[in-house]
Amino acid sequence: MRLEIKGLTFMLLLVLLVLCSGVSLSDARSGKHWRQNRAPSTSLLRRKGKGKTSNSHKQYGKGNQNPYQPSPGTIPKVPVNPSESPVQGKGNQGPTIPTPSSGSGHKLPSPAPPLPPLLPPTQPPAAPSHNTVFNVVDFGARGDGVTDDTQAFEAAWAAACKVEASTVLVPSEHEFVVGPISFSGPYCKPNILFQLDGTILAQTSTRAWGSGLLQWLEFTKLSGISIQGSGIINGRGQEWWTYSDSNDDNDVDAYNVELENMPQIKPTALRFYGSSNVTVTGITIVNSSQCHLKFDSCQGVMVHDLTISSPENSPNTDGIHLQNSKEVSIHHTNLACGDDCVSIQAGCSDINIHNINCGPGHGISIGGLGRYNTKACVSNVTVRDVNMFKTMTGVRIKTWQGGSGLVQGIRFSNIQVSEVQTPIIIDQFYCDRTTCRNQTSAVAVSGVQYENIRGTFTIKPAHFACSDSSPCSEITLTGIQLKPLIVPQYHLYNPFCWQAFGELFTPTIPPISCLQIGKPSGNNVMSDHDLC
Repeated sequence: MRLEIKGLTFMLLLVLLVLCSGVSLSDARSGKHWRQNRAPSTSLLRRKGKGKTSNSHKQYGKGNQNPYQPSPGTIPKVPVNPSESPVQGKGNQGPTIPTPSSGSGHKLPSPAPPLPPLLPPTQPPAAPSHNTVFNVVDFGARGDGVTDDTQAFEAAWAAACKVEASTVLVPSEHEFVVGPISFSGPYCKPNILFQLDGTILAQTSTRAWGSGLLQWLEFTKLSGISIQGSGIINGRGQEWWTYSDSNDDNDVDAYNVELENMPQIKPTALRFYGSSNVTVTGITIVNSSQCHLKFDSCQGVMVHDLTISSPENSPNTDGIHLQNSKEVSIHHTNLACGDDCVSIQAGCSDINIHNINCGPGHGISIGGLGRYNTKACVSNVTVRDVNMFKTMTGVRIKTWQGGSGLVQGIRFSNIQVSEVQTPIIIDQFYCDRTTCRNQTSAVAVSGVQYENIRGTFTIKPAHFACSDSSPCSEITLTGIQLKPLIVPQYHLYNPFCWQAFGELFTPTIPPISCLQIGKPSGNNVMSDHDLC
């Protein structure tokens, strides 16, 4: 009996020994040399990370491999939408299933931060409540050619002035009678467009002009102002010209009585003053009582595809008048008037004129300068590719005696003249009356180039009348070919020179041998008195 008990005890000890050996083998299989080839178990994750849940494998859908036996190289998907993240333990932010570690001691990668909530789509800016096109008809203009529409134009401008890049529209197929008006800044918004498609007529009532005004339509102190369109500005200057020339005392009808009351001061049709970046294009200006288009104290002016027209005998009706203005370009324009096609006055520089048709008129002139003993400066003027037909002069520089200052850096190139009385002129003794007082000082003239001036003349090919105290210097002539054309009312003269110095780069037709080669002795061109 005692032996049976001992045998049973031995068997139990043997069983226990076998069981203990199995436990040791199981523990050995969980060593480091096994962890390198398989993913850590959930129990290990719970040891490394605090608060990890034991049911994290439930996030895998049907068909996914058992999380405890991942395929080699497989990286579990980390959800990017916060709503898809598994339940996290307290104080933990990472997902339940991390990227497999490459070895012990490496920290698990930090989880990506949650995406911010989606914002509502940005609403487009609200459309402005104002209308950027201001039609003068909407402000009460009748456009019937009779009613005075001045107030409607003023109201339309006042509204457009408040809006940057707005448009004042003068619609086509209307004739608007407008009195003297100023479209003025300086508090207007920039880049306003004056779209002229209809016709603007000047007032003919003496009440509208009072004792006389210097301008009719005026744009002052504006930036980026543009006038464009296919419309017409009609100054109805016949009323003023008739009064100036009328000697008929027998005509006493009401019309002429009204004309006799017109003021002596005649207005410029369209004037820009103190403005920058000015553009005038496309429109037509006709029959101004005096100058058609004037730029005074402006910078950055562009005039092109413009038409200006008035009769040959209309007095003082300059086409385009420039004064104290810089950086001006005038091109592809037709100018026919009773005075200078383009007049360039004191204070102008960087003027570029090209592709112009001029005639009838008095040609393209610099001056008259220095009137009333004033100082005048003009520089960097280019006039090229111009056609002149039946004009009084071609390209001209004219100064008054007694003035001071300097004209320099002038180039006249590719000028085609036809039946022009005197194509080339420098006149430092300019006088527009019967007699003028002789004075010593003069506006100096230096550095004038004449290139390829060709065609026909009816009085004199060239006239250089320069001052004794300030002779003309650095005059150069190249490619001058001018042939006489006999016209019954004119007498032909040879070229004339007085105190004119320079150089003939090519022979001229006819020969201008009177030009003195070289520089004048004692020339005062660069004296302190003349420097600009």
